[in-house]
Amino acid sequence: MTTSDQIAPDQTAATEEQLEQEGDIAADYLEGLLDIADIDGDLAMDVRGGRAYVSVEAEDAAALGSLSHPDTVQALQELTRLAVQNSTGRFSRLILDIGGSRDARQRQLETLVDRAIARLDEGASQASLPAMSSYERKLVHDIAADRGYASESFGEGADRHTVLRRG
Repeated sequence: MTTSDQIAPDQTAATEEQLEQEGDIAADYLEGLLDIADIDGDLAMDVRGGRAYVSVEAEDAAALGSLSHPDTVQALQELTRLAVQNSTGRFSRLILDIGGSRDARQRQLETLVDRAIARLDEGASQASLPAMSSYERKLVHDIAADRGYASESFGEGADRHTVLRRG
């Protein structure tokens, strides 16, 4: 079978029920991974903003250790999305959070935006941020808009980044 013969995953908007199904499939997949790694973690699922959210928490935050590193969370999220997509035949926009990593990353992005705004206040016509995932770029766009600044994404693939300008 050639690449052109393969069926593309359905990218239509998922219903609430389908998103809940995605969360259940993701939780089962992640539970299996945690069992293999002998890591204790509690899973929680939610649906909001047209996405399934799955979070892994532990009473002892150190138990999740390196799993909560942003690059590891991103990799596990992609693997989990693939597992969901393989099971449902639908494209998944699932968001994974491990040990509060998403909140920590949100704070880091706010700091990056504030530094970029400081460069603009010092006279720069625009300020570029490092390359990041589409989800993180969306958060940056929201943060910039909340602070009254315009933002736009540039570049392709892994080099796609956000540029801020005065609003």
